[in-house]
Amino acid sequence: MDKTGKILRILGIILLGFTAAMNLLGGIGTSCAAFSSNVGYRLAFKELMDYRWLYQILVVTTILIGLAGIWGLIKLVRGSPNIYRDVLIILVVGCILAGVHYFASMTLRGKAAPANVKFYINIFTLIVFLLFKAPGIREKINFSSPGGKNEINTAAGITAITVGILVLTVFHWAGPSHTYFQQNWTYVFYVPLVTVSTALILWGSVLIGKVIHGILTPPPILERLKTV
Repeated sequence: MDKTGKILRILGIILLGFTAAMNLLGGIGTSCAAFSSNVGYRLAFKELMDYRWLYQILVVTTILIGLAGIWGLIKLVRGSPNIYRDVLIILVVGCILAGVHYFASMTLRGKAAPANVKFYINIFTLIVFLLFKAPGIREKINFSSPGGKNEINTAAGITAITVGILVLTVFHWAGPSHTYFQQNWTYVFYVPLVTVSTALILWGSVLIGKVIHGILTPPPILERLKTV
């Protein structure tokens, strides 16, 4: 696999990780409206109360597809036969679920943020993966075999940092659509979200650090030659 193929493979891994994280966050975030018996939530989402069954299904299935995305991400990083096909299936199902959520919220409430963002990200990632099979590109990229150590660490590190930043900033980009009675209800999940995001950023930084260290450290043979 040439340099272009390696870059495209890393791009696919990052996008899939980002999409899986959005699906997980979307499923977890929707659980408030779908399952909570809190009076405040019921008032805030009064338009959805007659359709809670739909949102309960969306919560469960969206979390499951998010977990499937993480499984696909691990397989993609390690390299696995048929993983490209499996990822396409995951993305198609993710697009359908995100689309149902988006259009249901638009119909019932007249607004769908951040479900619309989740839908667009699923669609965009699916399009990119479909383009990987376009003539001239499919010959360059291979998901069935593992990449080199630096490639794997780079892809995993950038993905972890990107997803970590996404999770850490959720209070700001999802806050406006989850603020009711002057309260930002995304802070209900403050401790677990901050814990997970911090761990991801630190882990990703360690992996990128290993790659940089490996690049800057000369091979042992060169070191021996320098001492001669």
